[in-house]
Formats: sequence, structure tokens, C-alpha cells
Amino acid sequence: MQNTANKNATKKAKELLNYLSDTAGKAIITGQHTQTNPMEEISYIREMTGKEPKLRGFELLSYSPNINYENADGPCLIEVYENQHTLETAMKWAKESDGVLTFSFHWFSPIGGHDKSFYAVNTDFDATRVLIEGTPERRAFFHDIDVIAEQLKLFRDADIPILWRPFHESDGDWFWWGAKGPETARELYKLMYDYYTNVHHLDNLLWVWNCRLPEGYPGDEYVDVVSVDIYLTEYAQTDYHEDYCELIKATSGNKVAALAELGYMPDIHLLEQSHTPWAYYMTWSKEFCIGEQYNSVKKLKEMYESKYAVVSGTAV
Repeated sequence: MQNTANKNATKKAKELLNYLSDTAGKAIITGQHTQTNPMEEISYIREMTGKEPKLRGFELLSYSPNINYENADGPCLIEVYENQHTLETAMKWAKESDGVLTFSFHWFSPIGGHDKSFYAVNTDFDATRVLIEGTPERRAFFHDIDVIAEQLKLFRDADIPILWRPFHESDGDWFWWGAKGPETARELYKLMYDYYTNVHHLDNLLWVWNCRLPEGYPGDEYVDVVSVDIYLTEYAQTDYHEDYCELIKATSGNKVAALAELGYMPDIHLLEQSHTPWAYYMTWSKEFCIGEQYNSVKKLKEMYESKYAVVSGTAV
């Protein structure tokens, strides 16, 4: 059993965290990211295995308040338009299923930028200035998180818990929130946590930290789940045990651990033997799921047919 970081967390949020804690090391919750309303990845998994993942990931990028539509290229606009209204789809699925929701946010920079301005290369937004009182960057930061809070409140009011993973991959410099180092991302995360918890009272959120550098860790009082994203350059049969050990060493041994984004699924046979305590994994969308460029149909079937894997239909 693990206590929530937010002492005022809803009953269902606390129950979800306990469920994750109880599952880790005994089984692994199957997960799949989606970024379009048709959720073609779910249809593919159902067609190949006859089952569906227990955890489903949704993307908030199109809800960013500062998308520069006039100065965006084709791929950017396609991604934005494909992603629109996905939270309505998430709400419908959550109400009709026994599944677990997790949200990712590729946040277009609060000021300036072009194309996919969540990438640091496409914006000159300086995240360090968010940490300075009275700056335009700080005002824009809080403006944007106020907008997103209104979306998250819809789930709070419906009593639906969310695994909330802001400022992901802050151990890298490719997103604007990580471009100034993990320490800056850590402080942004703490600002959001305090604001969402104490001002907006988003007590349905479970807070997922996604960085494996010790200097980035916000502290146990801000985190419910520690996680890592892993994209191997080529397939390897693995349960990601070494990655688990590295993550726990860099963050905390007191928290549930998760494979928040993957290119290649963990090998279910190795997990059955090692019981490496990942609570869940989430394969990324599109080609990472569909087709055999990354995960073969054989491996997909092995995962979803294993008694060690928790699929949709298993009670929370």
C-alpha cells in the first residue's frame, strides 16, 4: 500500500494507486497510447488478440492554448487536427469501461514558437524565466495551465482518476521544459503540482514523474508514480530490469514504477520469471503498435494471452 502525495486525493485516486502498488511484481497492466479519436491502435490490438489493453493513454497537445496555426507546417496541423476532441473520447471510454486513464501533454510553448513548438528547436521560450516572479513567461505558463485545469476538472467532477504525466522526458533536452536541464523541469513540475492541488483542487490526479536523473527528482511529497520512457534502437528480448534498477536508484524506492512510453513491449515470458515490479507499460501509438515494424503480432499475442498480463475486463 502506498499513500498518495496529495493527502486530499479522491477515494478513487487512492484506490487506483493501491491497485498499481498491489499489481507491481505480481502482474503487469497492459497499456496503449492513442492520439486520434478512431483509436486505430485499439482496433488493431483487438483484431490481433481478441482483447484490449487495461490502460489507455490520451494526448492533450491539441488543447495547448498557443498553437500557431498560421505558421505551422502540414505534419504539425495533421497531428493537431487528428488529436482534437480526444478528451471527449477519453471521458466516454472511462465511463463505459473498467480501464485506467493516463494523459500525456506535448505542450506547445506558452509564448512564441512555430510548428510543433513543444520541441525546443521550434521555440525560443526560456523555461527558466517561468521561475521568476512577474515575467511574461510565468504569466503565460499559468495562463496555459489554467486552461488545461478546466479540462481536467471535467474528469474530477465525474470522479475519474487520471495518471497525469506532465513535463515528460525531462532527462532530455528535446522539449522546451527539459531544454534548460532537469532541475528546471523539476521546479516547473512542483509549481504545477502546488497550483493544481491547492488552487484548482484537482484531487483526482495521480502524479507521474518521468525522468531518470537524480538531480531532477522533485521529492516523494510530489510524486505518486516514477516512470521512464524507453525506445531501444533495435529489438531486444528484455524485461527492462536494469532500467528499473536505474530508475529507482535515481528517484525513490517508495513509489510505484512504470514504463510510461515504450517502443518495444517488455518480454512477458521474462517478466513471468523475474517479476520486475513494473506496474504498467504503455506502448506508443501508430507504427509502434500497428504493423510489425516494432512489435510483432507473435509478441503481441504472447503478451495479451499471458496470465501475468492484466487486460481490459479485469476489475480495478
